[in-house]
Amino acid sequence: MDDLAPSAAADTRHRTRAELDASLEHIAAAPKDGGALEMIVVRPAAGQRETPQSVELSAALGVAGDHWSRGCWLEDASGNPHPDVQVCMMSSRAIAAIAGPRENWAPAGDNLFLDLDLSPANMPPGTRFALGEAELVVTPEPHKGCDQFIARYGRDACVWVNVGRGLQMRLRGIYARVTKDGRVRVGDTVRKLP
Repeated sequence: MDDLAPSAAADTRHRTRAELDASLEHIAAAPKDGGALEMIVVRPAAGQRETPQSVELSAALGVAGDHWSRGCWLEDASGNPHPDVQVCMMSSRAIAAIAGPRENWAPAGDNLFLDLDLSPANMPPGTRFALGEAELVVTPEPHKGCDQFIARYGRDACVWVNVGRGLQMRLRGIYARVTKDGRVRVGDTVRKLP
């Protein structure tokens, strides 16, 4: 189990806006459909990260073993974790631009890193998609960078994902709700459903 401390060999410097802007065209060229699941992150407790090769997704609990199934920042009327934020996903191209090597991705706090265009034009709320054995639907809940994101990746990165083109492309990511239980594995392909 990893905590949020980077390895000694990790490139943990914060990228500048100019460096981040230079990656926009590469991020925009991500597949519109058929992209791959590049990393899975489970957060067993606040500040802890595991990066398994596969995980079970369910409508009841979201990501198996993730602490958000026990409570998170958004609750439904009954006080349970809101299903619209069960699974948080981010573009693997965006996190690579922000964080560099893969060992720096998990602190972002997202569960799934996908090589996929997550923009509203390609994955608007209501978009249904299959991943491995599971099916999910994109929810309208906005995903934004926060103080923890600033601490991990710098103010420039947080501003970059929260305003302008970064916001328009949803570079901080999206939320989804599980509609069909199933296992997902690193390397699985995202397939948009009709």
